[in-house]
Amino acid sequence: MKRLLAFASALPLMLLSACASPGEPTDAIQVFAAASLTESFTEIGEQFERDTGVEVSFNFAGSADLAAQLDQGAPADVFASADEVTMDRVEAAGLVRTTPAIFASNTLTIVTPDDNPAAVEDLTDLAGDEIITVVCAPQVPCGTATEEVAAAADVELSPASEESAVTDVLGKVRAGEADAGLVFVTDASAAGEDVQRIDFPESEGVVNRYPITTLESSQNPDVAAEFVAFVEGEQGQAILRDAGFGRP
Repeated sequence: MKRLLAFASALPLMLLSACASPGEPTDAIQVFAAASLTESFTEIGEQFERDTGVEVSFNFAGSADLAAQLDQGAPADVFASADEVTMDRVEAAGLVRTTPAIFASNTLTIVTPDDNPAAVEDLTDLAGDEIITVVCAPQVPCGTATEEVAAAADVELSPASEESAVTDVLGKVRAGEADAGLVFVTDASAAGEDVQRIDFPESEGVVNRYPITTLESSQNPDVAAEFVAFVEGEQGQAILRDAGFGRP
């Protein structure tokens, strides 16, 4: 009878052990990150996994879309936004666990298809509707920056479409569906020879600063904090610099 009771009490532990896969990470985190961070955060996540054994999964999208998902109860451990305004909304909703910290900055540039069929040279060329231009929607960080840059340069844009993420703008230009688009410098760099990059002086006056925070919904707050520290640390910052991001 004692043996039977001992076996019965040990059975749950035996079942748990049987269900666990060898080598499977003991911790995992979900990171919500702005679309413009796709390349750099993917690399950061891979390095963090190698260093810690923690599995990192990502949800990349426009910052406003991510904030809406969080507000609707989507579970996540870390949120990295492409601007402070969106992060402020998430913080005001009581969704952040720690004070957001700026970890990178970014500016806009013009991209065209690699052969620049419309012969775009600067921002003023995008005025009017003769050149098919795509931009980000005003509610997302790259769209807000686009409006500010256009106002500073006194250029009235007439975009053919407004996209929900900077990667969508880049995608239309790469596919030849637009003559030009306004994207972040880092997105243009990631596209490489698929596009031609045209810098313009007005962009230097509009700098997007990227904040990051851990979230109240996190099931692994300590691990989430470790990831944020990694992004802010030497390895994370080196990856961000290589991708073209500016310093915080």
